[in-house]
Amino acid sequence: MTTRRHLLGLGLATTLTLAAGCTGGAGSDDDGGAGGEITGEITVLTNRTDLAETALPAYGKEFEAKYPGTKVSFEPVTNYEGDVTTQLSSGDYGDVLLIPNTVAVDQLGQFFEPLGSTDELKAKYRFVDEKAFDGKVYGLSIGGVANGLVVNKRIWQQAGITAPPKTPEDFLSGLAKIKQTTGAVPFYTNYKDGWPLGFFNSQRAILGDPAINDKFPADPAPWQPGKIEYITDGLLFDIVHGGLIEKDPLTTNWEGSKPMIATGKVATMLLGSWAVPQMKDAAKAAGANPEDIAFWPFPYQTGGKFHARIEGDYKAAVSRSSDNKATARAWLDWFVNESGFAGDQEAIPPAVGQPLPAGLKAFQDTGVELVELPAATTNAGKEDEIIKESEIDLTGNIYRQKLVDIARGAAKGDKDSYFAELNKRWGDAHSRVMR
Repeated sequence: MTTRRHLLGLGLATTLTLAAGCTGGAGSDDDGGAGGEITGEITVLTNRTDLAETALPAYGKEFEAKYPGTKVSFEPVTNYEGDVTTQLSSGDYGDVLLIPNTVAVDQLGQFFEPLGSTDELKAKYRFVDEKAFDGKVYGLSIGGVANGLVVNKRIWQQAGITAPPKTPEDFLSGLAKIKQTTGAVPFYTNYKDGWPLGFFNSQRAILGDPAINDKFPADPAPWQPGKIEYITDGLLFDIVHGGLIEKDPLTTNWEGSKPMIATGKVATMLLGSWAVPQMKDAAKAAGANPEDIAFWPFPYQTGGKFHARIEGDYKAAVSRSSDNKATARAWLDWFVNESGFAGDQEAIPPAVGQPLPAGLKAFQDTGVELVELPAATTNAGKEDEIIKESEIDLTGNIYRQKLVDIARGAAKGDKDSYFAELNKRWGDAHSRVMR
C-alpha cells in the first residue's frame, strides 16, 4: 500500500471506549520489560503493509545482529484500527504494537506496559505526553510530522512568488495569480476523500500560544473574527468562494492528486509533512522533477514569525500480554533510538537532539518555528466532550464539506451565517460541558 495519510497512518477516528472488562494480561513490572534478558522471539504488529516484507525485516536483521539469540517477526494489519482493537479485547496482540486511537488514555495501563515517568522521558523524547496517563508514558512515537502546505514551487514561481505568503490575503492573491497565469488548479481540496479537510484543524500553533489546547475548550465561540477557527476555516471558505479550487470537488481523488501536484497540474494542498515524500515519488514516477515539491508554513504569522505544529504519529508500545517483555522493550528502544526509521521516512526523529531530515530542515529554513503543543491539562477531555455534544466534527470533514458547499454556491448561506450557526451549536454544547 502506498497511501499513507501520515508517515505511519495516523488514525483520524474519534476515540472509542473499549469494553470496561477487557484486560491485557499479567500485571506490570512498571518498567516495560527493561532490565530482563534480551533473547527469544517477538512479534511486532504494524500497519505498514507496504514495508512488512522489505524495510521492516531489514531493520529486524540489524536488531538480531546486535542481540544474538533474538528473532523479530512482523504481522502486517491492513485495517489496523479495527482489527487491532479486536485483538486487544482478545488479549492476543503481539509483543510490540502501535497504540490504536480507540484506546482512551485512562485505559492505556490495561493493555500496555509503562515505559517510564513523563518527567523522565520528556528529557529524552518528543511527543511523550500524547500517550501518557497519571504521570506514566505508555508509548513512544516512531516519528513526528509537521503541518503546513505541500506546494509545487515551480508553479508558484511561474506566478511570480518565490517565498511562502505571510498572510491569508497574500496567499489568496498568490492563488489568484496562479489561476491567471499558469492554468494549474491553485488549491486542491480533496473534498471527496474528506479527511484532508481535517488539516484545517491542525493549525493552532500559528497563534504562537503554547497553552492553546487548554484555552480552546474554554472558548464558547471559536468562529469569531481573530480566533483560530475563523482564521483557518475562513481561509478555506475564501479559497473556495474565490473559485481557486478544482472544478468539481465531488470528483476529487486522493491517489490521483499525487501525480497532479507532482507534475504541476495542481499547485497547493494543505497536508502534513508526511505527504512530501509521496509527492516526490509521484514526480519521479511521472518523469517530473521531485525538487519542484516543497513544504511551506500556513500563511499566517504571529509576532512576525511563522509557527507550525509538530506532533507524533502512532506510538509504539510494549504489550502487557507479551511473554517476552525484555526483548520487546529492547526492540522498542532500539527502533526509536538507533534504527534510523524516522529519518528514512523523512519524519521528525522522536529522540531529542537528533537532526531533522533534509525536507524538514528546508521547511525550518523558511523561518518557521516548530511547536510541540502540550495536551490540555486543566480542561483535559473537555474538547472531545464539546465535539460530541455539539455534533461538530472538528477534526473531521463533514462540517467542512458543508462549508465548501456553501462557499461554492451548492448549499444555502454565507460565511457569516454558517459561522454564526457553528458558534451557536458549539456555545450551547460548551455551556453544558463546562458548567
